Amino acid sequence: MSRAALALSDVACLRGGRILFRGVNLTLDAGASALLTGPNGVGKSSLLRLCAGLLPAFSGTMERHGAVALADERLALDSELPLARALHFWARLDGSAEDAVAAALEAMALTRLSDVPVRMLSTGQRKRAMLARVIASGAPIWLLDEPGNGLDSASLDLLGSAVSAHLAGGGIVVTASHQPLPLGAPVVLSLADHLPDPAEWDA
Repeated sequence: MSRAALALSDVACLRGGRILFRGVNLTLDAGASALLTGPNGVGKSSLLRLCAGLLPAFSGTMERHGAVALADERLALDSELPLARALHFWARLDGSAEDAVAAALEAMALTRLSDVPVRMLSTGQRKRAMLARVIASGAPIWLLDEPGNGLDSASLDLLGSAVSAHLAGGGIVVTASHQPLPLGAPVVLSLADHLPDPAEWDA
């Protein structure tokens, strides 16, 4: 894994003509993690997408060293393919190691479902498949949007083990989560502290 780094400097985000947050600063080096907090609608998902390069910063800068893997509300797997083949599609695009998919399936306890079409997976199995896609990517920076939603306690333990191993290997994890995750000593970033003044709501 290449050395990972992520830095936000005085970042503001504009969505639909409205400033969601402003003045966000965050610096993470290899092995570090961040937890995004705040009520719904303050921009946690938008900040993750900004870190992924899917949204531009309205102001400020975002610098990133290392590929990213994003897990949000979209499964992003071909529903008609068997699970392993659907994961291999993304792993090939990501240039992952040959055994990355097998290791990811094992990490999320999905090996026995390798030949099952994605459309036949349960809600919890789909969520674990999404996380397996992140693991198989080999990306050093994981961006996880409510990764524990839809998971039972055993699956949460699997997610926790995967996150711990990723951080121990020098990866970075940024997550928005209402459930506890083993993030070590994460930087806690409350977006409620970065809301714009009322005069800034409409840019």
